[in-house]
Amino acid sequence: MNTALLTGQSAVAVSPASASQGYWRGVLQRLLRDKVSVVCIFVLALIILAALLAPWLAPGDPAVGSVLKRLKPVGTPGHPLGTDELGRDMLTRLMYGGRVSLLMGMAPVGLALLIGGTLGMVAGFVGGRVNAVIMRSVDVVFAFPSILLAVAIAGALGAGIGNTLLALTIVLIPPLTRVTESATTQVRSVEFIEAARASGAGSAVIMRVHVLGNVIGPVLVYATSLLSVAIIMAAGLSFIGLGAKPPTPEWGLMLNTLRNAIYTQPLLAALPGVLIFVVSLAFNLLADGLRSAMEVK
Repeated sequence: MNTALLTGQSAVAVSPASASQGYWRGVLQRLLRDKVSVVCIFVLALIILAALLAPWLAPGDPAVGSVLKRLKPVGTPGHPLGTDELGRDMLTRLMYGGRVSLLMGMAPVGLALLIGGTLGMVAGFVGGRVNAVIMRSVDVVFAFPSILLAVAIAGALGAGIGNTLLALTIVLIPPLTRVTESATTQVRSVEFIEAARASGAGSAVIMRVHVLGNVIGPVLVYATSLLSVAIIMAAGLSFIGLGAKPPTPEWGLMLNTLRNAIYTQPLLAALPGVLIFVVSLAFNLLADGLRSAMEVK
């Protein structure tokens, strides 16, 4: 659908693609003017790059340790962040652990966004019995606390990264479905949707071209805020033995294995928790900045 920008007697046609590019360019500019968001982006980019480039940047092998080097303190020559309970280099373990922890936090949100977003948009746009079936199914899942449901699913499936990803995806689909359905319900009755219907456009085209562009803002902001929740939940599942299995380096699992060292090397034992806190806080603050940049009310 083209939009005419009238200036006096002249009119210039602007394609939806150009208007969309202009909007997202404005969002990026407003986001980069927010100092807190810029700091969060820098911190997250640094951590993600360190995790991705771990095979080339890490000083050692995450699985190789030494009994003679157990629980060396932070600042030990050759081990700037010390060593763990098996003498493995902590800096190496933290860098490799970021790959698993970030995957277990970001992948479920992406999958839930795809599935829940689709279900919510269909429910909100079609309405009627379709809406009732989808949303009542979502309400059944909402009857259980998210963390308890994730523990139950992971416990039934067994420990492992794949099962953790599945459990978290199932838990995150309902809230994303509800947010998308609410945003779609508000959009479906506005004038340009009615105009698209009158022009003969099908429901699939209207949802893809007109509805999606108007609901992606609040849904994307909410999904960004869920990243911190997913990372914390994934770390929690690994901490209680339902996530990553030893000797896989993962921040939650590292917290578990180092918990007995908290009295002798408290700083060493806290390092994985500090990274979980920093990443979660950065995603939360970035979601706030994105909300302001998108002018989501």
